[in-house]
Amino acid sequence: MRTKTDFPKLRNKALLSPMAGVTDIAFRILSKRYGSGLCYTEFVSSAGIIRKNNNTLKMVETDIGEKPVGVQLFGNNVNEIVEAAKFLENKFDVVDVNCGCPAWKVIKTGSGSAMLNDKEKIGSFINKLATSINKPVTLKIRTGINDKKINAVEIAKEAENCGAAAIAVHGRTQEQGYSGKANWEIISNVKNAVDIPVIGNGDVFSPEIFKEKLDQSNVDYIMIARAAIGNPFIFKQINDYLINGEYEKKSSFEQFNEYLSLAEKYNIPFNLIKTHAVSFTKGIENGSKIRESLSKCKSINDINKIYSIE
Repeated sequence: MRTKTDFPKLRNKALLSPMAGVTDIAFRILSKRYGSGLCYTEFVSSAGIIRKNNNTLKMVETDIGEKPVGVQLFGNNVNEIVEAAKFLENKFDVVDVNCGCPAWKVIKTGSGSAMLNDKEKIGSFINKLATSINKPVTLKIRTGINDKKINAVEIAKEAENCGAAAIAVHGRTQEQGYSGKANWEIISNVKNAVDIPVIGNGDVFSPEIFKEKLDQSNVDYIMIARAAIGNPFIFKQINDYLINGEYEKKSSFEQFNEYLSLAEKYNIPFNLIKTHAVSFTKGIENGSKIRESLSKCKSINDINKIYSIE
């Protein structure tokens, strides 16, 4: 079965991965400004969308400055996911199904990486979505449940047959969570097994590693997750390195102040801004002291006072 709508041809190879509590609209716009080929929302509850939960709807606000942009939905009820996708499809360029989250609160409901136990269920989800909306449908998976049940290739083939436009593969099992190393050999095997675009994910923390994994696996794109937290400028660094073999750094203070300007514009909740403020201190001189000061902040003005001193 051919996909109903093809995955968009993206300008750049590095994509911003969906991350809970990280990929708010301000962070996505900043990542796009720095060169992310595609940005994803944090994973969004399909039930929350169809019930018009205010906090959930806030998570799916979009802006022309971040396009192309994808929404990642999760849930264990295909009808709810289809209804949520129909509600959102005019706002987004890609609709993704989360089949990879290893968090217990997600998998205990049968969502996220729990779906890796049922290849046919994933196929059914993808097929119903792909035939219900006019945007490309993708999914993000892990290599399997554990080392004894590695089934990423089988799931990728099923998803392709059922209408998926692309598939992202995190190179860890559900059991691993975020520990150990990502298995890029399995990601490469998925790429060799299907004709749709494959997006690799896992342990890419620098432009050099990005190029190494891109060349070794032959994937179409690579998602950047933890490496973008506190340094969304990594997208420009990657793009420059792929073209010129070199790249520059940008001050964490400069990056955060750009983020803060966008966060204020889009009314990002203070607790999320504060979390980002802490993230931008990683690896900088006197970072621990700055984080200690940030922990005491009660307002954006308090944060501004800290970040105005470079």
